[in-house]
Amino acid sequence: MTAKATSAKANKPKETPAGRWVGYRPEIKVLDCTIRDGGLMNNHRFEDQAVKAVYTACVEAGVDYMELGYKASRKIVVPGEYGPWKYCTEEDMRRIVGDNPSPLKLCVMADAERTDYHQDILPKDQSVIDMVRIATYINQIPTALEMVKDAHDKGYRTTVNLMAVSTVPEYELDEGLHLLAESETDGIYVVDSFGTLYGEQVEYLVRKYLHYSKAAGKEVGMHAHNNLQLAFANTVEALVLGANLLDASMAGLGRGAGNCPMELLIGFLQPQIQPAADPALRAGLYRTAALEPEVGL
Repeated sequence: MTAKATSAKANKPKETPAGRWVGYRPEIKVLDCTIRDGGLMNNHRFEDQAVKAVYTACVEAGVDYMELGYKASRKIVVPGEYGPWKYCTEEDMRRIVGDNPSPLKLCVMADAERTDYHQDILPKDQSVIDMVRIATYINQIPTALEMVKDAHDKGYRTTVNLMAVSTVPEYELDEGLHLLAESETDGIYVVDSFGTLYGEQVEYLVRKYLHYSKAAGKEVGMHAHNNLQLAFANTVEALVLGANLLDASMAGLGRGAGNCPMELLIGFLQPQIQPAADPALRAGLYRTAALEPEVGL
């Protein structure tokens, strides 16, 4: 072996698990929304055992964020109508994760005009939560912007999930994206609420979101629903175009036809792991189905 060849071999970067990801880039963050979006199928009545199983599976699979549920106002619902993951009190969350001694970051979703965010979202140093996701329709953006500021002032990262984008007129979407790009939010999501987008539409929207977001130093995310059986394909399409925040749920559990299946997304990003075939990960990824048969898995 020549000295040149020996030197090249010695200087070869050490392979890491992340380095084996397909199209890997360090900005990619995977978010599990099983309990939050899946809660729309059972009025957020997951038992603690099921929530703990999802949490454990996320930690074992190397998922970046887990969404525990909503921060909904108790003033606008009938008492007893929903389970604890509609409200995500600190007591309920810590019952599952303690102080969260893991790399997994935790988040909740707060709906514009349906959250008492001044009172119910505590300062970050008093909470186990790392990020607040604000869900808004186009006409609620002024309220969403106030919620973003409130969350940032309290120390949280934020994203804005602009819902039902397939129904938003072009000029309103441009104006809304302009306002969100000027805000303090860290990311803006393309949200296919009704699962009606095809690949060409995803490409158009992701490129539009990137146009507004990248110049402002913000990330673009993709939250897909599976009504056309395109949630996984559309998530991959968004990823290839440059979206770095990717939502998925275990076994695709979510409202309506569900979301992008987590096991498919992880298998795509890091095929060597093969979560559907690995006994330890498979036990975690599908534990919810065994624990919560009433949600229709």
